[in-house]
Amino acid sequence: MSNDQNRRSAIKNILAGSAAVAASPLLNSFSPEHKKETKLKGNINHSVCQWTYGFLSVEELCKAVKDIGFNAIDLVGPKDWPTLQKYGIYSSMCNGSEISLTEGWNHTQYHQTLISKLTDYIPLMVAAGYKDVICFSGSRNGMDDYTGLDNCVQGLQKVLPLAEKNGITIHMELLNSKIDHKDYMCDKSAWGAELCKRLGSENFKLLYDIYHMQIDEGDVIRTIQNNHQYFGHYHTGGVPGRHEIDESQELYYPAIMKAILATGYKGYVAQEFIPAAIDKVASLKKAVMLCDV
Repeated sequence: MSNDQNRRSAIKNILAGSAAVAASPLLNSFSPEHKKETKLKGNINHSVCQWTYGFLSVEELCKAVKDIGFNAIDLVGPKDWPTLQKYGIYSSMCNGSEISLTEGWNHTQYHQTLISKLTDYIPLMVAAGYKDVICFSGSRNGMDDYTGLDNCVQGLQKVLPLAEKNGITIHMELLNSKIDHKDYMCDKSAWGAELCKRLGSENFKLLYDIYHMQIDEGDVIRTIQNNHQYFGHYHTGGVPGRHEIDESQELYYPAIMKAILATGYKGYVAQEFIPAAIDKVASLKKAVMLCDV
């Protein structure tokens, strides 16, 4: 059997499993509109990125999330969706359809692979009841920004009709190229906004990572105010160091959250800091409460 046949057979099996779980009553809690009664105010839809709490199993993280009082985890792929669904936790930003952070839509040599992966991935999301998936521009590797824009448009236009038909939003993440991701192309809000304008689809947005954009351009609140129509998702992180978002770093997150809310934003804000404190789950709770304006 060919590799392609193996891959499609695996996808068929995952689809069947996801569809069975999706049929359960747990699916009712998988939307920002559904809010359980907690001490949280309910203005912000909170989430946490799974990789930053990778020292916990997915099941352990689900339990911690439930104990704190929110119901979403970012950057979880299909193999772990059944665990999330077991606990009534929503996959607020799906991953696993990308190649890597460095091999992305700005280079045409990756288009066919990326299109094929997303074409297979979107039905999995539909079956599981999820709406948002991450993607990356890739590194420049000597390419100028204008060529990168043209290439991203050319590739994404081939998969956006499928996303639009199925109510899926593709989010390209803004990453800093100064410290963490040298040579990454989508490293400025203006470049990402221009890509959104050229694509002209409500099913393509930017993932505005506050940590990354503070490093590469600063002026976070004004940028959100002026470009919020292009931002479909937010990540946090303390600057410098990407640790707790408390008084140890330079950003004041309550003001940033208020600015996000003022735009009418209804999506998720995911904590993506790497906890440095001894009680790392307590750090997550503190961050959520800090952002719960």
